[in-house]
Amino acid sequence: MAKSKKVENKDLKKALQEHFGFDSFKDEQQQIIESVLAKKDTFVIMPTGGGKSLCYQLPALMSEGIAIIVSPLIALMKNQVDLLRSYSDIENVAHFLNSSLNKGQIKKVKEDLMGGGTKMLYVAPETLTKEENVEFLKQLKISFIAVDEAHCISEWGHDFRPEYRKIREIINDIDPKLHIIALTATATPKVQDDIRKNLALKNPNVFISSFNRPNLYYEIVPKAKKDQTVKHIVKFIQQNRGKSGIIYTLNRKTTEDLAQLLEANGISAVAYHAGLDSKTRADRQDKFLMEDVDVIVATIAFGMGIDKPDIRFVMHYNIPKSIENYYQETGRAGRDGMEGKCLLYFSYKDVQKLEHLMRDKPLTEREMGAQLIGETVAYAESAICRRKVLLHYFGEEYDQSKCKCMCDNCLHPKEKIEVKDTVFTALEAIRQLKEMFGIDYVINVILGRLNTQIQSFKHDKLKCFSMGAHFQMDDHFWFSLLRQMMVEGLIRKDIEEYGLIKLTDKGKDFLKKPYSLQLSLNHKFQDADGDDDETGGGGASGSGALDPTMLEMLKDLRKQVAKQNNVPPFVVFLENSLEDMATNYPTTLLEMENISGVSKGKALKFGKPFVEMIAKYVEENDIQKMDEFVMKSVMNKSGIKVFIIQNIDKKIPLETIAKMKELNMNDLLHEMETIVSSGTKLNLDYCINDYVDEYDQEDIYEYFQTSDRGNLDEAFEDLKENNITLEQLQLVRIKYMSEYAN
Repeated sequence: MAKSKKVENKDLKKALQEHFGFDSFKDEQQQIIESVLAKKDTFVIMPTGGGKSLCYQLPALMSEGIAIIVSPLIALMKNQVDLLRSYSDIENVAHFLNSSLNKGQIKKVKEDLMGGGTKMLYVAPETLTKEENVEFLKQLKISFIAVDEAHCISEWGHDFRPEYRKIREIINDIDPKLHIIALTATATPKVQDDIRKNLALKNPNVFISSFNRPNLYYEIVPKAKKDQTVKHIVKFIQQNRGKSGIIYTLNRKTTEDLAQLLEANGISAVAYHAGLDSKTRADRQDKFLMEDVDVIVATIAFGMGIDKPDIRFVMHYNIPKSIENYYQETGRAGRDGMEGKCLLYFSYKDVQKLEHLMRDKPLTEREMGAQLIGETVAYAESAICRRKVLLHYFGEEYDQSKCKCMCDNCLHPKEKIEVKDTVFTALEAIRQLKEMFGIDYVINVILGRLNTQIQSFKHDKLKCFSMGAHFQMDDHFWFSLLRQMMVEGLIRKDIEEYGLIKLTDKGKDFLKKPYSLQLSLNHKFQDADGDDDETGGGGASGSGALDPTMLEMLKDLRKQVAKQNNVPPFVVFLENSLEDMATNYPTTLLEMENISGVSKGKALKFGKPFVEMIAKYVEENDIQKMDEFVMKSVMNKSGIKVFIIQNIDKKIPLETIAKMKELNMNDLLHEMETIVSSGTKLNLDYCINDYVDEYDQEDIYEYFQTSDRGNLDEAFEDLKENNITLEQLQLVRIKYMSEYAN
């Protein structure tokens, strides 16, 4: 038996060399291939770049008949088939069958399949469900079924596709004896269980590789307002010029806007989303793969299974819907084992948008979605090793000392505090609550907050009620503590029971015999309030980080200058302009003109005391200024601004101006505000009364005259009794700034 096994191993390596030119297998590839060749159901969880495809491709080439590979993306099939054909001297060694083929091409594929020689057929699940295709497949000699991206079968997975639920039924129709290999790069224990059950895998051989990608660097960047965030992105890419990268966004419009901005700044980039026709998508993908473009800005429609090993960075412009999404998408970086940087721009407004997108979904789906988003937010806020949090989510323990500063939290560790007593308090509260409640409820009980739910359960009578109040710690502390207790294995969240907190054996042991424990509190991303639909705002982290001391000095100086000119401070410079100054340290009026929202006229009018103070601060604190960096706008933006100025001068109605440039009213007001904040007057006397009552105008003027910040949200809240809309407030603020700032 031992001798035949050795011969089999030798034959496998010979086949590997013959078909793919490799001398050896990676990790568990050989055992997986042996399992498939032995006609055993096989379940493979292997991170992106681990060599999943080979686990079914080599057995397919070595087996009699045709292997059917179920794959969710058409683009992936084409890449895989092209790659297989490049390795083989047989042109029809692999085919794909999907909606991109015309009738003539489908006929040719079927002829090749019937004629022999083809060893692999890639099919989309939608194609597999068609009756005529099932009947055709019954005529073929099939070696086995490979279900790639198997997480698509689970509602708890990050890319659920209902068609995947029908695969087992179709296999039974074709031939119930066919064995299956299911593969995925991301699957929590719950998703793994779903895959096994839905595919009805029979005593499968299970191979779970480590989820760790040691060559990837993970970082969370607090997302400032749009212009600052985009500036940070452009700087980063220019510092990594010539390297391939992907930027993921939430919607189609953002992909187009970002790609245009990158192009305007000398970066070869294209947008990719489901709204493009299939030919354009395929063309752009090919350009990226062939390195005709460096950066692809995409929605999640792009990338699943993209076989490009040298992607050097993956950015998330918006927070992903789940940890699985994040892991899968960042996993496209550094598949060759070399450099891979993963940056996520985190904003609470993006979180709100994701929650808003779920509002019309069924209740169960909303609750599941909310839990998945909550896990991603917890990952972003966490102050402990990113890898430790990621791998814990997938059920894998990790020693963070092995991270080697390959995440922002390990590179810049936060101070740890002793939490032995508070951990005991939290565990005791969970025990007394009989492990039947979620984090928020547990925290309310610990802090002694009486509400209707706590009263109805009579939990205010428990000893643990208000047990943690004497520590005088806020919600942020307790939430950080409970989250890190999960990662440390003291408690677990039962995802199937909608997030109920349960004690683990380790947690129960701690209650019996507490020991010293030190943890770091979560990050408080107070500046992470960026919105894709706004401009201006907070500083970006990383290179060019905002200097808080400088910012406070600039605010004080702005008050003095405002007093001298008898105007509110925001009229002198908007908040985002000050933040840009506190990031880039302009020390001349010429440099001041490069600051967001500062025109030549405004620099001359207000800039001198600011550049003098900044120059002195830079010298006294020995600050090394960054190389001068000016981000260019998209070409037609200046044309739009000129068009708006000219037509307002002609007293054209604002709705007509917006319609002529295909803008909505919000976009037009945003452009108008940019114009006046940069120092150009707009005379709105001809139209302002059409939008805002004269008495309301007076109230709004009075408000802005006494306001330091001129913040619209604050104004809306303070004037809500007047029934004034945000649009009306913005229009009057534009008129006010035009009259007093310019």
